[in-house]
Amino acid sequence: MSLTGTPFLCTLVALSVVALVLPLVLWSRIRGHRVLRVAARALMLLFAQGTAVALVFTLVNNADNLYDNWADLLGTGDHVEQAADLGADGTGGIALTRLPRVRQTFEAATGPGMGAAGGVRVTQLAGRVSGVNAEVYVWLPPQYGEPAYRHHRFPVVELLPGYPGSAKAWFGSLDAHEQLEPLMRDGRVAPFILVAPRTNLLAAVDTGCANVPGTVNADTWLSVDVPRMVMDNFRAQPAPRGWAVAGYSAGAHCATRLAVAHPDRYRAAVSMSGYNDPSGERDSLTAQSPALRSANNPLLMLRRASLPPRIALYLSGQPHDGYEDAVAVRQAAKAPTTVHVVYIPKSAGGHNMALWRPQVVPAFRWLTQQMGIGRVTAGRAAPPRSPSTAGATPAELASGTASRAGAVRRR
Repeated sequence: MSLTGTPFLCTLVALSVVALVLPLVLWSRIRGHRVLRVAARALMLLFAQGTAVALVFTLVNNADNLYDNWADLLGTGDHVEQAADLGADGTGGIALTRLPRVRQTFEAATGPGMGAAGGVRVTQLAGRVSGVNAEVYVWLPPQYGEPAYRHHRFPVVELLPGYPGSAKAWFGSLDAHEQLEPLMRDGRVAPFILVAPRTNLLAAVDTGCANVPGTVNADTWLSVDVPRMVMDNFRAQPAPRGWAVAGYSAGAHCATRLAVAHPDRYRAAVSMSGYNDPSGERDSLTAQSPALRSANNPLLMLRRASLPPRIALYLSGQPHDGYEDAVAVRQAAKAPTTVHVVYIPKSAGGHNMALWRPQVVPAFRWLTQQMGIGRVTAGRAAPPRSPSTAGATPAELASGTASRAGAVRRR
């Protein structure tokens, strides 16, 4: 049975009921030697505890989209077919414009939330350059199928989950498409194509979205293979003008890192509760040596850049969970790099989906403005308003609609 499927959940519910009833019915009826009676009762208690733990884990996993399947959970999944040394730019000297078009077959994605707001579709992509073979989820904005937009090319946002995390999480846990679809219809948010590629590529290891020759080419998978596939199969704008990347937790680190590393591929990045040093995730592949940590720290990458990248960054965080790292990036940034920092107080919640879900809409309003597409829907959309700086409530801060300055004035 599928780890995230309804049959498995129903089986656990049934087993939990049985585990609760068994001691009530059999506890005093067990016969035989005292050792056997004690052993039988202990087994019933262990069975009850085991089913309860399994049920709670499954409910949490389904809610937060941590593991897609048994291979992810058990650490036996591997989506890397090869990991050649592709050089500094991650292309291996391949002329990408000369590669044949990537034609993919898509089907309706299954799982909680995947059928909402027009439905999410999925394909299995064999990355020609990266050597990664994994699934990619795509959601199309409501305007995509309208006759008036049949010749229109749409901006794209790549969505990256945390670690462990499923590519489905942005749709199944954060409800990004459900939140944004009505705003796109009304013109308050630009009609972005949302693309969520798998980032959990190696067994029990966070790749840090980086290229590590001989191990994985996660950077090339995300910044080369996936964008090429999207542009070959959908009416997507070219990079970097029409492309952005967004993530939370480990995915937030990835989003900032990818944008800083590839201003020729991304115009903007959204980071929610991210970090700069790869050691922020203990299972990170790029935290295994000082050289890898330095090479994949977006703060150090900005400082070392010969020319400041032409990118816009949206960085949100709480004290000791992303905020200080965001401020450090803002202080290091030089024009034309721009950095918008959103302070979120501890009272807004912890490092979880409930904290990030209300930030989706403000972040996409910011993206609409920063990417210069505030009026893409036939003039119906006005550029989003700047974040408020006074009278902020904790809820407003959590959703990214206020700045720390406003919070300080309220204390």
